[in-house]
Amino acid sequence: MHGEWAARVERDGFALIPEAVPGADIDALLAALSTPSLGSELRRRGGTRDLFESVSEVRNLARSGAVRTAAEAVLGLGCFAVRALLFDKTPEANWKVIWHQDLTIAVRERCSVEGFGPWSEKAGIPHVQPPTTLLERMVAVRLHLDDCGAENGPVRVLPGSHRAGRLGPEDIASWRERTEPVECLLSRGGLLVMRPLLLHASSSATAPVHRRVLHLEYAAESLPDGLEWHERW
Repeated sequence: MHGEWAARVERDGFALIPEAVPGADIDALLAALSTPSLGSELRRRGGTRDLFESVSEVRNLARSGAVRTAAEAVLGLGCFAVRALLFDKTPEANWKVIWHQDLTIAVRERCSVEGFGPWSEKAGIPHVQPPTTLLERMVAVRLHLDDCGAENGPVRVLPGSHRAGRLGPEDIASWRERTEPVECLLSRGGLLVMRPLLLHASSSATAPVHRRVLHLEYAAESLPDGLEWHERW
């Protein structure tokens, strides 16, 4: 079964794994994420980042169980988690996202390294665009903390686009014209495993209730010339 996930990610850039995490584990995770400070940030911005530092349950999730197994199936046993984000579409934060690739990584501090740039900052954390070859060796695992149907603004993907490298606006338009998008519909506890370079988007929810998704990114190699991952678990 694990080989099947890896084959799908290699071919299509993504795989859906339903009912991967038990409901009791989801309940415990939601309780840990419902602290007043995190809750207020979620309501205000529709998401929060840097969860490894603030929530031990997220660290534990990334290092064991179904989420870790899914990452290992793609990257091998030596992989490690490097970033954790939480998204929540609600009536107050009901956004849409245009077609894009995930092109940045979070690092400890800014330093000049060939092939890395441009730089940016998100929530006080330095981010940089690494070489495409590094992004091709990463994977994201998205754990759905709520059911996500067609009315909840699910992620849509263009299968196979992860193999085309870094894409400009004209390339993205071409992929959209010739590729049928796939909606990633999952029930609570399901996993979406995807490559960062896979073209993906999402619409606003038509029935906005909670659509909480924990987004974990994994890598399998250290960064060069003094650069360090912001987190490594």
